[in-house]
Amino acid sequence: MKTIGSYLIERLQAFGVQHLFGIPGDYVLGFYDLVTHSKLEMITTSDEQGAGFAADAYARLRGLGVVCVTYCVGGLKVANTTAEAYAEKSPVVVISGAPGMREREINPLLHHKVKEYETQKKVFEQLTVASTVLNDPQTAFQEIDRILHAALRFKRPVYIELPRDMVNVCGIAHHAPMVIHEESDPGTLNAAMVEAVDKINKARQPVIVADVEIHRFGLQEALLQLLEKTNVPFATTILGKSVVGEQHPGYLGVYEGAMGREEVREYVESSDCVLLLGAFMTDINLGIYTAQLDTSRCINASSEKLSIGYHCFEGVRFKDFFRGLVAANLKTRKLKKRRSGSDHKAGSDNCQSGPRVGERITVKYLFNRLNSFLEDDTIVVADVGDALFGAADLFIRHRTEFLSPAYYTSMGFAVPAAIGAEIADRRLRPLVLVGDGAFQMTGMELSTAVRYNLRPVVVVLNNSGYGTERHIQDGPYNDLLRWNYHRLPDIFGAGRGWLVETEEQFDAALTEAADHTRSFSLIDVRLEPMDRSPALERLANRLAKRL
Repeated sequence: MKTIGSYLIERLQAFGVQHLFGIPGDYVLGFYDLVTHSKLEMITTSDEQGAGFAADAYARLRGLGVVCVTYCVGGLKVANTTAEAYAEKSPVVVISGAPGMREREINPLLHHKVKEYETQKKVFEQLTVASTVLNDPQTAFQEIDRILHAALRFKRPVYIELPRDMVNVCGIAHHAPMVIHEESDPGTLNAAMVEAVDKINKARQPVIVADVEIHRFGLQEALLQLLEKTNVPFATTILGKSVVGEQHPGYLGVYEGAMGREEVREYVESSDCVLLLGAFMTDINLGIYTAQLDTSRCINASSEKLSIGYHCFEGVRFKDFFRGLVAANLKTRKLKKRRSGSDHKAGSDNCQSGPRVGERITVKYLFNRLNSFLEDDTIVVADVGDALFGAADLFIRHRTEFLSPAYYTSMGFAVPAAIGAEIADRRLRPLVLVGDGAFQMTGMELSTAVRYNLRPVVVVLNNSGYGTERHIQDGPYNDLLRWNYHRLPDIFGAGRGWLVETEEQFDAALTEAADHTRSFSLIDVRLEPMDRSPALERLANRLAKRL
């Protein structure tokens, strides 16, 4: 008979999981030992939050990620990363060891306990789409299947608590539950399709804005079919950037209100039919609410809602509506030659052919130069702040090769997420864009990169503080101690580091980093405190005009 722990491992493997991320602790050691003797590989990070971010990135690339920690002191440290996964629809399985059921009988004050033994589960009930405690061998297998199904169905995190004395207890076999395929109401779906097709076909200048749910629900191929069938041009949001490759001839660029390029904003907002597919209407996606989208001209389809103009349609699944569009009798447009997102590969904001000797580096030059650094195997992982805003202008060649926490915007995501991304797909080499404030939170996960032979290129935008906040409201609270980031390879005994203050130094450092594939590369870019990317500049100028 199978034990509860071995069945959980078996089911994770069945869904394509090959790695778990976490930190060991006594309440979870028994399960760790089972993992060690399975085909799964345990990736031990430097901190639980790093493990959570790595598992999140792994889930975004592989479809399911797992973070495995001990009770409360470990579990509550991944509460933030789980909240991000929930907000951005990333299916992460949180597995937490817990005190054994027998040792709880007289309610002793066991270490790590907070208030009640159920306290941690109550917390995670607010951060996940489903949760369970595997405390009953008669129902444990069924609970595991229920929880994993919920993660995959809703593309959101789930929580499994495993008391340490239940790991090796044999469970009761059950008939695997049938996968529930929710179906749309046929009448409502048909009415929505009729109205949507009529609106699209009558439009003079329709446009598609593609967002992250297309990736989460595996609809990239369906989107490509829709694009090829109709020749309707498309943009993405910053959260959905790289949902399909940006070399597509119909690609306009990133639409993000005033933060985006003016030609993209103007094209989308002048459209008489904006087809929002899987979109999160967040303040970041909408350029801090500088976007001007007329609801009457929009078709908004996501897993949360379907609305066409001011009409709302209940009981229609996103996948059904999307596939209905692909199959519908939609007009084929003539693909017009226009300046697309791919035209910005060479850096249209700065047309210099090379670095200027002795010229101090700026954020603008940095991002223009990075465009020529990107290769087919590069995955860009951007942290919060100007690292994210500036990265919106980068040219991403293939689908799902840009990761960021562009909705929840938790600092410290990028370095550990790069670890999860490279482990998820060893063919990819991460380019990590991170501010010095975010790096000081989780940058020590480069130690994990060394341990597991990973090779990210980390560019630290070092302006000695929280740069984005400085542009909102400046004060001494935004200042940071300036670290010598480029000296970290001396600490880790691996990797290479560069200190960069000029355009010429940055160009040389990138060239050398591209060739250094034995370990990580870290480029410490010293920037002026108030320097900012063209994207942040565009937003500031647009907001100033509204005052």
